[in-house]
Amino acid sequence: MTMQSQPFMCFHNIHGTNVRIDQSGTHATREESFANGICFSREPLEPGQIFLVEIEDKELGWCGHLRVGLMARDPHSLEMVPEYSLPDLVNQGNSWIFAITRNHNRVQSEEESNSRAIRNLLSDPYLKVGKYKFPREKLVARSRPGRFSHILDELYKSNMLPPTALRSRIGVLYEPQPDGTRHMHIIINGEDMGPSAKDIPPTQPVYAVVDVFASTKSVRIIQLEYGFPSLQTFCRLVIQKHIVHRLDIDGLQLPELLKNVCKYD
Repeated sequence: MTMQSQPFMCFHNIHGTNVRIDQSGTHATREESFANGICFSREPLEPGQIFLVEIEDKELGWCGHLRVGLMARDPHSLEMVPEYSLPDLVNQGNSWIFAITRNHNRVQSEEESNSRAIRNLLSDPYLKVGKYKFPREKLVARSRPGRFSHILDELYKSNMLPPTALRSRIGVLYEPQPDGTRHMHIIINGEDMGPSAKDIPPTQPVYAVVDVFASTKSVRIIQLEYGFPSLQTFCRLVIQKHIVHRLDIDGLQLPELLKNVCKYD
């Protein structure tokens, strides 16, 4: 089982006309309308490398949600970024993109789904996709601190909330196959939806595609830690384990920076 190092992830400087990327390159916000919100990863993905975003803000009044997938083309090769990922970008070829809904994105059998649910209940600390594994606690959404945050956190962990809920974390990666092709996997709050696209050709680098569409207003990239957790991560996990409600962190005699890490990460 492989847990490889992962570089700092950013959005590409090629993107839809209605998208604003912040200076860090990690926040994408659609500033007007409901379309022209397509974004790409700055670098092509490596095998088993997950591109993970969190829904930061939503906009009422629109039908439709976040769209995620892969594109086996360099974004610089596009004459212009199309208005829609579905169907426009897909119709140009070498793109595999899906609107995020739990039922439509799940392609595993009932037996596999039940097995996955049992593993989640047993609090497996890692999500395993083929030979790759990922720290589950970074893949699962966390609510902002508030009166009901401890209840919401449990709903995120059990994946009971809609996959497009505020704070949901959506990831995409590809897994090489023995025949040389690649399978695309979509991850929703730490749950693998299975190979939603198969037989992706091995010849071209693939970039992550995130379409900040309709009711999804803003997303941010979540950076993953691999290997040995940092001292900061160890401190956060120990503190979170011994409190009932995240607002209780404010009463602890800790540096403000560590308090914020414990409350928000």
